[in-house]
Amino acid sequence: MKKFQTFTGLVVPLDRANVDTDAIIPKQFLKSIKRSGFGPNLFDEWRYLDHGEPDIDLAQRRPNPEFVLNQPRYQGAQILLARANFGCGSSREHAPWSLQDYGFRAIIAPSFADIFFNNCFKIGLLPIILDTTIVDRLFEEVKLTEGYSLTVDLQKQTVTTPKNDEFKFEIDAFRKHCLLNGLDEIGLTLQHAEKIRQFEQKRRNEQPWLFM
Repeated sequence: MKKFQTFTGLVVPLDRANVDTDAIIPKQFLKSIKRSGFGPNLFDEWRYLDHGEPDIDLAQRRPNPEFVLNQPRYQGAQILLARANFGCGSSREHAPWSLQDYGFRAIIAPSFADIFFNNCFKIGLLPIILDTTIVDRLFEEVKLTEGYSLTVDLQKQTVTTPKNDEFKFEIDAFRKHCLLNGLDEIGLTLQHAEKIRQFEQKRRNEQPWLFM
């Protein structure tokens, strides 16, 4: 997993509350257990004017010019600004996968659905909870300023605006450690690889019939 420390990214505003996981990545695209390849179909039903299926060539589809991800000023965005209860609905892991595959590294919202929130941390996508009044202010600033970027400092747990206004956010200490060091569940396990190898060898020596 890629380390998450400090970065500055362009912000795109998704001004909708209660965005569910089926809107983030529709069910017809859930045909892979790999974490890659979902970005092109992120928010598919809002992003395109026609119905999408996995085998359809994206070059032949009709983008919705009104949807924020299709607007030129937001191309290359790495921070998604959202409203309350983002990621509600079913527990599909593909939702954070698709956001990360698109290029997002952080999501800012007043609140998140619990399962979605937890799934983000497992892949190094940072969900940041800020007060509703702060989020409202950020929405206004993003809409008024083309090229609006925010700086996220995980070590300091801050979000900083172009005017150097700084907002603190909370994060569990263990999750913060994992993100800073690029440790997913497999990475955490591999930190004990030598102990695991020693245990396996001991078990093989003491109970060889189990390995016959």
